[in-house]
Amino acid sequence: MAKPATTPGRRFMKLATMTASIATKTVSNSLRNLTADEEQKNAARSKMFQDIGLQIAETLGEMKGAVMKVGQIASQYKDVFPPEVSKAIAKLQRQAPPMPFAQIQQQVEKELGKPLKVLFADFDQTPFAAASIGQVHRATLNSGEQVVVKVQYPGVEEACASDLKQVRLALRLMGVLKIERKLQDRLFQEIQDSLDNELNYQIEAQNLHVARTFHQALDPKVVIPQVYSEYSSRHVLTLSFEQGHGIETARTWSQETRNQLGRRLLRAIGQEIFYLKRFHCDPHPGNFAFREDGSVLIYDYGGVKSLSTEVVENFKALIHAARAEDFSSMEDYLLRLNSLSEKGKFPQDLYRAWVEIFTRPLLTHYDFAANSSHHDAMELVKPSLKYWDLFKPSPETLMVNRTISGQYWNLINLKVHDNLNDVLDELVPPRT
Repeated sequence: MAKPATTPGRRFMKLATMTASIATKTVSNSLRNLTADEEQKNAARSKMFQDIGLQIAETLGEMKGAVMKVGQIASQYKDVFPPEVSKAIAKLQRQAPPMPFAQIQQQVEKELGKPLKVLFADFDQTPFAAASIGQVHRATLNSGEQVVVKVQYPGVEEACASDLKQVRLALRLMGVLKIERKLQDRLFQEIQDSLDNELNYQIEAQNLHVARTFHQALDPKVVIPQVYSEYSSRHVLTLSFEQGHGIETARTWSQETRNQLGRRLLRAIGQEIFYLKRFHCDPHPGNFAFREDGSVLIYDYGGVKSLSTEVVENFKALIHAARAEDFSSMEDYLLRLNSLSEKGKFPQDLYRAWVEIFTRPLLTHYDFAANSSHHDAMELVKPSLKYWDLFKPSPETLMVNRTISGQYWNLINLKVHDNLNDVLDELVPPRT
């Protein structure tokens, strides 16, 4: 196994070596295909991007810690990369090996200012989750309350800012970023902001408090963990232990229960987007748990995106225009959301087909397990490809799109079979 690069100098050299290697691949590919036809060039480019994606994933995965987290966050912005690269770096979402307990104990005691045995009646030395910037342990307070303690690895925060700059430089030199420089600047600032928020557990604590208060007022069966502030700091976060079942278990329950869970999950995230305007934007199934009484548990508010009133209103207007098949107005709102580069170039028959596919799961009695929208979308991609460059990833829409598509797959995993039109009408009331 390759030794993880732990110092800034070693990380820089590892990234520099990766960049040089991939730059060589890019130049060699161009030279080899000077006389190739378009089909051969596309095939060669696709193979090259697959190789590049694997090399990025392997390098960042070996480096662990800060730079692995940078890669994980970058992998959330799939529209920024060619699909071959996105697919390869998606594996960075997997769990990392845990850190030795002695270092975890030292970090907790340093952050909270007391010996571990004074702070907790019991603290499980084996983590039940370990990721790139920290790990989570079960513990018991002296009061007898069951908690989970999220502990950030020492030194990760200091390394992340420089790692992000180096990763961006590597990606730009490789030529795998699909967007113009100005938009790159905005997107990478968004990645930096997301990274800063994830590294500051005090911000996550605030996000949890806001979300818990918001959902308790609307639906007590949307369960958000409680923060224990006196046992938390910038790098340690102690939360109530909220037990539920994973999505693999929940999908075996009755259809009625699964539909109830799907409705509650969709409504909860939609309420955050359209009402709270601060939403949980990591739809990974591991961030959700379920109970047979219909309760939905939402974990990990480290990734939260705030939306302006203007952006939310543009999203609502876009939905109204789509439901009315008013494609000209749709393009106006896509332009306002910086998701469309030029109006009037995408054929109306394709708009109509895509709108029907996107809205079908919410406007009909839809069987998510059969997943007809996804299958029909795959067929529609081919006639749409030549217009693909008209649409672009936007800082205003990327995380909304990712969250909605991720929750769609969560409903597929839950095997929901229901008409969710009334939930959509609650979230975005029809115009009268």
